Amino acid sequence: MSLFRIMWLRRFIRNNTTPIAVDRAALWKKRLSVAYMLITWNAFGMVCYMIYQGKGDWAKFYGVKSEEEANMSPGKQWAKTLGIKNATIYRVSGFEVSREEVDTENEKKQTDNISTLK
Repeated sequence: MSLFRIMWLRRFIRNNTTPIAVDRAALWKKRLSVAYMLITWNAFGMVCYMIYQGKGDWAKFYGVKSEEEANMSPGKQWAKTLGIKNATIYRVSGFEVSREEVDTENEKKQTDNISTLK
């Protein structure tokens, strides 16, 4: 099976159900795959439409996220979420590496430019 050994579930299902004919199983597998494809395609289209309408960040659009949280960098958001008190965030852009010291308790910020290769 997989990482989690749930042989008891497999045994329970095999003991309490009857085998399915191969042609019937193939037919339902085909039907379910088409249904899955249609649902997935529609979900992808809905996401693209929401981004096109300007609702890509739905939390900001519906007022769940404050303006301060919306302007915060992803590294700082994760440091705050994980509860890291003194975080060091490294930002790599091309050949430029910058380091940012963030104290999530006091909201202090120090930025250093470590190296620039040009």
